[in-house]
Amino acid sequence: MRSGIVKKLLCCGAKGFPAESSDTVPEGHVRVNVGKDIVCKFEMEANYLNHPLFENLLRLSEEEFGYSYDGALRIACEVDLFQYVLHLLKTSNPSAHYMELPALVSKFYSANTRHLPEK
Repeated sequence: MRSGIVKKLLCCGAKGFPAESSDTVPEGHVRVNVGKDIVCKFEMEANYLNHPLFENLLRLSEEEFGYSYDGALRIACEVDLFQYVLHLLKTSNPSAHYMELPALVSKFYSANTRHLPEK
């Protein structure tokens, strides 16, 4: 069963892509534009939209961008964080299934700041 926000997104054009696009999206996948300032384009499995982490990302994105989509979902987070969440889901990492989004974001940034060179 899909949550209300996913239903709204699919009804607002997230599932249909522009006819003029020469790139076709494989069945069972959706286009996603990720980022606030610099936007990167991805394709991901549509079933990930039902995962609680993505539902939370979509809620945050709705607050940031509303329900306006030009053929792709818009996710308001950093590209590295989005790729991290996708990686966790693709590898069936248990932390993706039991962690709330704020805790996952905190863990991601604390792990990445440890590897940054000192200024």
